[in-house]
Amino acid sequence: MASTNELIESGVRRFQEEVPGLAKLKLVFGLELRGRGDVQLYRVELPGPKITKGFAEDEKLHVSIPRADFNELVASGKLGDWHEAFDQGHIKVEGNHDMQKLLGTVISRQEARGRLRRAR
Repeated sequence: MASTNELIESGVRRFQEEVPGLAKLKLVFGLELRGRGDVQLYRVELPGPKITKGFAEDEKLHVSIPRADFNELVASGKLGDWHEAFDQGHIKVEGNHDMQKLLGTVISRQEARGRLRRAR
């Protein structure tokens, strides 16, 4: 069984592979994994990722997701699955509005490129 740090790293790397435009982005975000009566906080620094347990005082964004959803998305989720989880409210993102807008734009453009490739 992989440690939480390894799962986070795996999830970040897979997401960066699917959205190469984010690979060199410099960003510190807090990750909150909510379980049954338990909340785990992590600081994730990009590029890297460099992951440490605890509250991220220098975070630009705060991402909150139920632990079960996180485990499922890391194990088999594609970009569309992450987007759907966000749209359904399973993933909540708070913080710097400009950074949220930038990430949304980059992800939307990558999804559009993916649709164009499949259409050809």
